[in-house]
Amino acid sequence: MAADGNITKDIIYDAVAPDDFESMLELDRYNARSTAFDKIISATHDHFWDPLDPKYIDFSEPFDMENQMILPEKMIGALRLDYVNEVLGTEKRRIAFANAQTLRTFSSILHGEQGALNLSASLCHVLKDQGAQEYAANQTREEARHVTAFAKYIKARWGRPVECGPVLKNLLVEIIGSPEVYKKIIGMQMLVEGLAMGAFATIFNETNDPLAKKLTQLVMTDEAFHHKFGKIWADRTIPHLTEKEHEIIEMWAAHCFQTLLFNLVAPTQNVSLYEEFGLDPQRVIEEMGKLVSDETRRQDMKEATNIFRVLVKTLVNAGIVTDRTKAFYATYVDMDELKSEGEKMVGDDIAEEGIKYLQEINFKDKAKQILIAAE
Repeated sequence: MAADGNITKDIIYDAVAPDDFESMLELDRYNARSTAFDKIISATHDHFWDPLDPKYIDFSEPFDMENQMILPEKMIGALRLDYVNEVLGTEKRRIAFANAQTLRTFSSILHGEQGALNLSASLCHVLKDQGAQEYAANQTREEARHVTAFAKYIKARWGRPVECGPVLKNLLVEIIGSPEVYKKIIGMQMLVEGLAMGAFATIFNETNDPLAKKLTQLVMTDEAFHHKFGKIWADRTIPHLTEKEHEIIEMWAAHCFQTLLFNLVAPTQNVSLYEEFGLDPQRVIEEMGKLVSDETRRQDMKEATNIFRVLVKTLVNAGIVTDRTKAFYATYVDMDELKSEGEKMVGDDIAEEGIKYLQEINFKDKAKQILIAAE
């Protein structure tokens, strides 16, 4: 595989074809380990957690699904429509509808985590640098526990997940199957991980379910580091791009962003939900369309935790956005305001608190182990 296709500007992102295992056996490779990822690799011990161990998170914690919404009403767009409320009728039906839509949110997250697991594993096959490879292997391990954790949460609250929406599915398939490393890193480590950080911060701040709050915080302790991997790539790559290469990367990022913005939370993704509750999907989609415009999107994106605002900030901080695509993003976000906010990402504080919580558990156990060993 030619390095040009990967747009490699730093040896630590040098890559080979996924089936080229022979390159991994080159003797010089074993002595050329980069130190760029050492900090985020060694930090994995600080934020270790086990979704199968109730001392970290207990999935048997109950929640009254019949009488309480997991996510608040303001996050369930269709409940703003008179038509929907008339058809649903009772408060219990409205709660059931809201929780059924929330199942779709958590199912999308679960499928996204599965995508992240497969993508991280695919990086292990192509990245030549041992440090980059070890980081990718660590992330694969962490994404695997996220899949376990979200699957357990969905099982506890609803029984089973729903199908992955076609838009998210197609984007995940495209990113995971792509031979170009830059597509994997921008698509997953920056955009899908950025989307996840925004979604988790929103759920953490808004949910009525303490278990969902704990789950999102634990996952964020990992995701904050995955996001940093994308940032290291950007710092080492973006400043050295030719004009043509920058355009390729910028247009790919805009393609991913646009795909997510216009489809991920669109009512067209919820047709089966509307049918399930006796609603006419076409009517709901049309009426929702009147409520959502470029202006309402812009208003929504003023919220610090808005998932799409987080994505734009990720791309701006990475130096990916230039005058070529700035106007496209500026339709929804005040670009100057974003730049003035600096590097800090939404969710960083929540993740830091989560890491302190994990260190207390992990450190306490370590002390016990030392005592046992001493005996």
